[in-house]
Amino acid sequence: MNVKILCLGYLSLREATGYEIKKDVEEGLFGHFIEASYGSIYPALNQLAVDGLVTFREEEQAGKPDKKIYTISPVGEKVLRQALSVLPAQDKYKSEFLFVMLLQHYLSPEQKQAAMEKQLADLKSDLSNIESCRVEMGDNDASSFVMGYGEAVLKAGVTYLEQKIVEVAIAAKVAAE
Repeated sequence: MNVKILCLGYLSLREATGYEIKKDVEEGLFGHFIEASYGSIYPALNQLAVDGLVTFREEEQAGKPDKKIYTISPVGEKVLRQALSVLPAQDKYKSEFLFVMLLQHYLSPEQKQAAMEKQLADLKSDLSNIESCRVEMGDNDASSFVMGYGEAVLKAGVTYLEQKIVEVAIAAKVAAE
């Protein structure tokens, strides 16, 4: 998936500014799909407008440049439908935490425990974010599926980490005796 399709998908749910799209890509429901920066979102929106896949209206802002509010066009919906009909590529998962844990033999038990506790807190924060998204998006089949899948993956990670944190604590206690 590319940034143009991401933007079309976002705009198929609601009209938005480039800033709103970027904010949701960083912090909201769309943060779990692909990486996209301002440097990629704004050129994508401009190209989509040139191609007639989105339209926009400008709204004045006091003391700031006018903001553009984008809406997907019927042609954009057709292009989105066609792009979504292609089977998605395999998910890519990158994790600095897992890299650290791969090399955990360089860590003290306290450092290992701290890394796992931070990861656990991050996963719990992500679960909380999903709940916020659920309130924002409402409960429809599509958003319910996506959020449910995310919750299942995150809860599995939470369960695993909670177990491993206990094991590390027990091992550290035994080693200290």
